Amino acid sequence: MIDIRFGPQVCGDLTSAASREWLVPDGLGGYAMGTVGGLRTRRYHGLLVVAGETPASRRVGLVSLDPAVTVPSGARVRLGTHEWASGDVDPRGFELLERFDLVDGLPRWRWRIGAVVIERELAMLPGRSCVAVVHRLVAGGPVQLELSAACTWRDAHGERRADGPVPQIEAVADGAVVEGAYRLAGPGWTPEGQWWLGVHHREEANRGLHPNEDLWYAGRFSGELRRPGDTVSVRAWAGRLDEEPPAATEIVATARRRNQRVAAAAKPADDVDATLALAADAFVVRTNQATVDVVAGYPWFGAWSRDTMISYEGLFLCTGRADEGRELLRAYAATLSEGMLANTADTGRVEYNTVDGTLWFLHAVSRHVTVTGDTDLGDELLPALRAVVDAHAAGTRYGIRVDPANGLLTQGAPGTALTWMDARVYGVPVTPRTGKPVEVNALWINGLAGLAELTELAGQDADQLWRRHGQAVASFRERFPAPTGWLHDVLDAPAPAYPLGGAAVHDDDALRPNQLLAWSLPYAPLEPDEAMLRRIADGLLTPLGPRSLAPDSPEFVGRHRGGPADRDGGYHQGTVWPWLLGPYVDAARRGKMSIDDAFVGIESHLMEYGIGSVSETADGLAPHAATGCPFQAWSVAELLRVRRKGQ
Repeated sequence: MIDIRFGPQVCGDLTSAASREWLVPDGLGGYAMGTVGGLRTRRYHGLLVVAGETPASRRVGLVSLDPAVTVPSGARVRLGTHEWASGDVDPRGFELLERFDLVDGLPRWRWRIGAVVIERELAMLPGRSCVAVVHRLVAGGPVQLELSAACTWRDAHGERRADGPVPQIEAVADGAVVEGAYRLAGPGWTPEGQWWLGVHHREEANRGLHPNEDLWYAGRFSGELRRPGDTVSVRAWAGRLDEEPPAATEIVATARRRNQRVAAAAKPADDVDATLALAADAFVVRTNQATVDVVAGYPWFGAWSRDTMISYEGLFLCTGRADEGRELLRAYAATLSEGMLANTADTGRVEYNTVDGTLWFLHAVSRHVTVTGDTDLGDELLPALRAVVDAHAAGTRYGIRVDPANGLLTQGAPGTALTWMDARVYGVPVTPRTGKPVEVNALWINGLAGLAELTELAGQDADQLWRRHGQAVASFRERFPAPTGWLHDVLDAPAPAYPLGGAAVHDDDALRPNQLLAWSLPYAPLEPDEAMLRRIADGLLTPLGPRSLAPDSPEFVGRHRGGPADRDGGYHQGTVWPWLLGPYVDAARRGKMSIDDAFVGIESHLMEYGIGSVSETADGLAPHAATGCPFQAWSVAELLRVRRKGQ
């Protein structure tokens, strides 16, 4: 895999160092996360962030361990970096940061203070909410090292203030237990106990959210590094507090070996492939119920069925994890109700509010059986999948039903946004897309054909499925091509002048990327049309993937910035979505178009924003700066899938 390295030019520049983030997951939905320069720019950053009953119900625990080194001359040098509400950045340890490496997926910092060089490594114990931070003397010495523990215990989406209760700290032999929730252990613990007031998170300020919080300085660890190779280590863990984890150096070694195995199991074709396989591993978790699931994105998303199913092939089938994938598909099949897949929202509630999540599930099962030959799973799930088609034909929630006149799928109800373009502003959908969305019908056609093949593999009659499929394909080919030279985005949509349910409808011909699925899916309804695909690419394609709306549209929003309403308003109105590079590349390959340069921009992106991973979104206007979650499941999965498909 790629060992990513940044030298003084990046490390010593706060803008560059603070815009690049690293992530170390624990396999449960929790993580450690921060920036190259050590500056906490998000409320979500911390060394021990603990998953709750669901991956989305995370809590921030140990926030930072700020190093201070007393060198042979007697000078005491602080190596941490904090920004305060006043705008001051102090201390300025990033200025002494000589190098930052991401080796086997684990971060490593190296500070130089004259002849003294100190290195820090960090890892989480796989399958347990436990972080190890190891400091090693590389050159010079002897030195005295102090590590100041800044703590909290709060919901990851909020902040804690000094006007609330003082954190409860219980002293133990080698450290402390914080709020009865997690334990700190290391050498030379000295309790302190005071608030650090007004710690500032610049990314939250940029997102229009409350940017400041107060942290509790619980105490400090200390130890002497006499000669190169000596270490001072701290561990922090939640859950079974009386069950001590392995030594910190052993945790780092265990995590490194595991990451190497994960990358090797994916049988990577090149270093980028190996890096993406390890990035994909971050999203596959086992919850507290020991159930396999997928985190949609770090640091703020939990599990979402649509994201999981879009990501399925890349995360599981391209990485040698078919057995875990089988387990996941069976678990999700158990959530089907009235022909719809549950959408396990970040609220913790089970909701049935997507039109496409279920269709992506049909696709995932079909791909699993096709790639692995696991016909036993196909046979097992076949009755549930047939029930999905029957429910859609009869009509299910939110007006989702097959139009008997043409076999196409229609959907929509007042106040809903059921496709992947589901953003709302003040509760009002930005893009409701009521009617017959193009990608929904491509998925419907794809699902019917995939299910028909599974039915035939089981030795059963699939004639009715093939008849439905044939009717829908014929209608799709007749209705979706638009005079503009591309496909309509939605057919039979309520005309703007009429409320939902009014008599007047129209066909929306806005240039959006949803139509790419009409050529990209295994059982796509259309044959490649190079001229049409080139028009789409000319209007939408950027180095990081397709825009969600063409720039010449009156509704186009070129910068995905500002407060929640601004960001949600532009979420699907021009913002770039890297996951859509997958459908674009598939469609272009089928159309015999060159894709020689398709991956150049996105591969360079692995060195910025979420290091070694792919972001959720990017600005629609150049230079297409990354936005949204720095680490996004379907972005990684689709890039991994289509790169591998061409190798």
